[in-house]
Amino acid sequence: MNRRCFLQTSAAAAATLPGVSTFAQGGPLKVRIGLDHFAVRSTGWKAPQFIEYAGSQKVDTLFLSELLPFESFEDAYLKGLKEQADRAGLALYVGTSSVCPTSARFKDTFGTAEEHLALCIRVAKALGSPVARCYLGSNDDRKGDGGIQRHIESLLKVFQACKSRAHEAGIRISIENHAGDMQSHELKALIEAAGKDWVGANIDPGNATWVMEDPLRHLEVLGPYVNCSSVRDSMIWESENGATVQWTAIGEGIVDFKAYTKRFAELCPGVPLNIETISGFAKPLPFKKPEFLKELGYEKMPSEDLAAFEALARKGKPIPPFKAPNKEADIAYQKGEFERSVAALRTYGAGVNGGAR
Repeated sequence: MNRRCFLQTSAAAAATLPGVSTFAQGGPLKVRIGLDHFAVRSTGWKAPQFIEYAGSQKVDTLFLSELLPFESFEDAYLKGLKEQADRAGLALYVGTSSVCPTSARFKDTFGTAEEHLALCIRVAKALGSPVARCYLGSNDDRKGDGGIQRHIESLLKVFQACKSRAHEAGIRISIENHAGDMQSHELKALIEAAGKDWVGANIDPGNATWVMEDPLRHLEVLGPYVNCSSVRDSMIWESENGATVQWTAIGEGIVDFKAYTKRFAELCPGVPLNIETISGFAKPLPFKKPEFLKELGYEKMPSEDLAAFEALARKGKPIPPFKAPNKEADIAYQKGEFERSVAALRTYGAGVNGGAR
């Protein structure tokens, strides 16, 4: 199949994908399922091994969401990976880490922020990825003078510097709501400021809960901009001064992922649900403390959004944390979380390779 069709995200283009039908044809949209390699990060695998594992799980896509799994950026190596993925029936998506030079998360491992993003664009083109995913930073970037907005402005300059390169490569930038850095309305504004014709959202419903957003409401805001995803479920429960969030395998949290999958298909046709399970630890969100809201710049958060998040917390219940006793146990845990998530999404009608048809 011509991988270039994945560049399109309209319903018409989605109809050209195997296993995908449109509502106009009288059937539901089929959502592809993928592996975000970070779901099984403890393996320490390199790109060829992630391709082998994703192929064995009969998923549709593999999202190499960082550049670290690549052993080389030489053309011959990248060509070999593309051929391996093609043989496994996998479409590849490519990403990297922070390209915001003012964020504490930014590292100069791959040069300046512009050089880093340019490298990601080049790798994405070589592997047939429709996007080059990146992110701003983390929840800590909301603190201090200027809050998150000063980092957004810094990131926009990097995007502008790389715009012509992305256009020439035929690659769209995909910016993630990452580790509690931005709420949906902030990411939407960033995308529109950069240019929604070439910048879109890598949506992460787990990270949405870290900024006190209901993942389904978060999807409604960002859905029309989404060109990639990294998804997991979350359990949310009431706790002292607010709520606590712990990420889970899909189908084991408080998010209605059956409804999420259906709405995702409607709003984001052609975009895969790439599973990025990160579980075992909890994050407290003491939003009933005024100083918490002020420090992180949430004072202007719409009251209805916070009320929706609180409603989820009232439905949830505490779950125990998990800490693996050794590396082997951690790998087994991560594989189990991912594989149960694949099974859950297939019960909701998602999947092309090996999924419900």
